[in-house]
Amino acid sequence: MRESWIVAWVFLLVLGTSAVVGAQTGENVLVVVNAASADSVRIGEHYARARAVPAGQVLRIEAPVAHEIPRGDYERAIEVPIAKWLNVNAGHDRILYIVLTRGVPVRIAGTAGRLATLASVDSELALLYRKMTGRVMAPQGDQPNPYYLREAPVAEAKPFTHVDHDIFLVTRLDGFSGDEAVKLIDRAINPATSGHVVLDMKAAYRDKANDWLAATAEHLTASGLGDRVVLESTAAAARTSAPVLGYYSWGSNDAALLSRTTGLTFAPGAIASLYVATSGRTFAEPPASWVPGRGGLRDDLFEGSADSLAADLVREGATGVAAYVADPFLDRAIRPDVLLPAYFAGFTLAEAYYLAMPSLSWQTVVIGDPLCRPFGTASLSAEQLDPGVDPATETPREFTRRWIAVSREDTPDGGGPLRTDGLQVTLKARARLAREDKIGARDALVEATRLEPRLNGAQFLLASYYEEAGEFEQAADRYRAILANKSTDILALNNLAYHLATRAGKAGEALPLAQRAYVLSRGEPNVTDTLAWVHHLLGNGREAVQYVGEAVARGPNLPEARVHAAAIYLAAGQADIARTELQRALELDPALANRGEVKALQEKLGPAQ
Repeated sequence: MRESWIVAWVFLLVLGTSAVVGAQTGENVLVVVNAASADSVRIGEHYARARAVPAGQVLRIEAPVAHEIPRGDYERAIEVPIAKWLNVNAGHDRILYIVLTRGVPVRIAGTAGRLATLASVDSELALLYRKMTGRVMAPQGDQPNPYYLREAPVAEAKPFTHVDHDIFLVTRLDGFSGDEAVKLIDRAINPATSGHVVLDMKAAYRDKANDWLAATAEHLTASGLGDRVVLESTAAAARTSAPVLGYYSWGSNDAALLSRTTGLTFAPGAIASLYVATSGRTFAEPPASWVPGRGGLRDDLFEGSADSLAADLVREGATGVAAYVADPFLDRAIRPDVLLPAYFAGFTLAEAYYLAMPSLSWQTVVIGDPLCRPFGTASLSAEQLDPGVDPATETPREFTRRWIAVSREDTPDGGGPLRTDGLQVTLKARARLAREDKIGARDALVEATRLEPRLNGAQFLLASYYEEAGEFEQAADRYRAILANKSTDILALNNLAYHLATRAGKAGEALPLAQRAYVLSRGEPNVTDTLAWVHHLLGNGREAVQYVGEAVARGPNLPEARVHAAAIYLAAGQADIARTELQRALELDPALANRGEVKALQEKLGPAQ
């Protein structure tokens, strides 16, 4: 079988919920730990105990223990396992918060600037719910945060649920060490309710960021908290002897604050942030002699910058901190005039930060326990916290609604919108796949494609089932159905061509399909390999050599293409090249040595001369 490149999102049933009214709890949290980091595991387990997170909601992933991760590795090692857990456990609607722990990578490598592909892992992961509904998220630039309050008063904000929003709120438990992350958790469990809010403006600086700090003081005063506010507008550093529950300043961008400490006493539950571009660039601890803000000399930089570090605020006692892995630009920074009024109005730590956060798929990291809430409790129905399962799809209700809406947007040309009942049965099939009920899934897919033959996704899943079952003609019929809906579908063209050429003995019929797939794919290596193999089966040696050379050049790590290259070069009388190609194929996939055609090739090639 040719590689199908299909990922099937699968789901499981969850039980219905009672009508109890309450707030978000550990039942609404997924904790993600990196199994490769002892600190990560320890922190995750400590947090799960502290917040009564069910044991099944502590997910172990295998990721590099590194600050930065390439985007492809992020998707493979972080996003895919989390998505799989959500699918298998029907957690899409019930899980509101994803908590990452120290040891999980922080930054996705990429380009900088307004159209940056560089992003924080946390901010990218916030969009996973939306991606799973089928929406395509480009890596360039930011995505507007739908939970962002903008200029609206805090009174208009709502507790976060998936009834209203198709994202996750992602925070992390981190600091300069595992011990400091554990202390941060302990501070969040029993937060204080008394303390000052310290707002330190940059003196004699006319800027909207200073205006936001002044507006924060105004909003808190209007809500009856004026006696708690310390607004420093002079060149001096803000000071108070009282415990501090909220802090926002310019950090190392203010000449009065060129220190690793604020000189303040943070109360348990205190939240903070800085107008500093790269305060989350690292969670490694700098030398004791290093001081932020003195970036004139290379020796004064730490991890490429002289900016203040968010982890210093964690060490000093803050329970929540917003940081940035790269310059977010001021218009996409956390807004203090939303953050602090929301927190004091009774929103959780995560809700307060995300209400104040303009952008996702961007640079922000929120450090802290998302459930930390010193003030008040949210009144949420059990149905809001866990909307339950749609019986027609065996999939969570809100996720079902959004997935169907996105799928209906992708309506094929002609014939009107896709039938809802066909889409519902498709989701039912995927739920059954999650339970490894392959027969039940097959039956549902057959029903879905009977109701709505234009459901190419369901047709592909059926084709994959038939391929795995060795029912190749059935699979071919599904590829033909896909092409009847969309004649330019590259995958169906490629897979049908391969079937006709290798299994049905109809290489001549396969050739135009393979050629069309090649042109449409612009030489994608798997597709190019198919075209090369069809030419080989037709005896077109020159064309076979041309295309297989192109396939291995563009896809050097494709073992199947290397096996085909060995056969094609051997047929062309180039045994040495064939021997090299076969050796490379076996290096890439040693299990190929057990295949009959590979053994036959080895016998024909014999030992090297």
